[in-house]
Amino acid sequence: MTKATSKTFRFTKIYLENWTNFARIDAGLQRRVFLIGPNASGKSNLLDVFRFLHNIVAVGGGFQNAVQIKRGGVSSLRCLAARRYSDIVVMIHIGNDEIPSAWEYELHFNQDNLRRPIIKKERVAKEGSDILIRPDKEDEKDSKRLTQTYLEQVYANRNFRDVADFFSSVRYLHIVPQLVREPDRSVGRTNDPYGGDFLEQIASTPPRTHRSRLRRIRDALRVAVPQLQDLELWRDARGTPHLRGKYDHWRPRGAWQNEEQFSDGTLRLMGLLWAVLEGTGPLLLEEPELSLHPEVIRFIPQMFARVQRRFGRQVLISTHSTDLLQDDGIALDEVLLLRPGIEGTSVSVAKDLRAVEELLEGGLSLADAVMPLTRPEYVHQLTLFAD
Repeated sequence: MTKATSKTFRFTKIYLENWTNFARIDAGLQRRVFLIGPNASGKSNLLDVFRFLHNIVAVGGGFQNAVQIKRGGVSSLRCLAARRYSDIVVMIHIGNDEIPSAWEYELHFNQDNLRRPIIKKERVAKEGSDILIRPDKEDEKDSKRLTQTYLEQVYANRNFRDVADFFSSVRYLHIVPQLVREPDRSVGRTNDPYGGDFLEQIASTPPRTHRSRLRRIRDALRVAVPQLQDLELWRDARGTPHLRGKYDHWRPRGAWQNEEQFSDGTLRLMGLLWAVLEGTGPLLLEEPELSLHPEVIRFIPQMFARVQRRFGRQVLISTHSTDLLQDDGIALDEVLLLRPGIEGTSVSVAKDLRAVEELLEGGLSLADAVMPLTRPEYVHQLTLFAD
């Protein structure tokens, strides 16, 4: 039997109960996942499940930190549609095409009378066989043990450390160009997903590695910014790192600009390309199309497909872009449709919706088939504003 390795792992299935917008969802996940839905439907909250698992195992993190500090406590996380059974449930399958459920991790939690997050159940299975189920006898003797997962404890997760390492490899990115230009706003942060320490991240990479990556980014950027001649890391007199690019100019030697002069779209594309080249774990991206030209956006899915062929890396993307969904290579099982309702947001795989298949058979593009299904019912009333 073929064994899955950490290099080929991906999230293959997600099951949630009472998590933020979602009373209950159960969905399979491919190597590329496109989350489509209206504003406030829960796209960011769905991506946040994977960030939550990363936070549990991250250095300086842990279950209490992930729930209380990062997300404001159980009450803030619990779905408003939750009924009598109010435990929050997160269940994840990890594997590959040969073994979709090489690992399963399941966590149920709630809060005690002091509003402290408390574990109700923790389960780990390897290829269908349970290797951990909590609460156990030791937990019954000391209930405070249920304030921590075994997942976050090095001495306790030895038999399933592959799961912890995989969660640790998750990367989230949503570059905010203003933070890149003014990194003092994020002083003290490391691996800031919004780009506050983006330049420091590049500078901390071995010179040979960052030069190689910047060359590849420069070559890719030339598609969107044809006049770009060169791209390099540069330090000013204080030793502060900067990105600077040389542009074609009337001067014979060209003109240099740094991140303060780069457009928002250029900075976001740089951050996106850097993130794709850095690491092998799942990459979470929110609206990568922001500030980019429509013709550039159309090629983003193909770029991710090439990354997966080369590195096997999973990419999960939230988007509102019809241009991004014009790519004929996007399969229906790669698209998750989020549709809010009074009982929470439902999540459907586009492949399971006959209406979508019929529209595609009728000659419509994927974007034209799925985007109307996420259209807010009363969006036309915006035209009445100020009347």
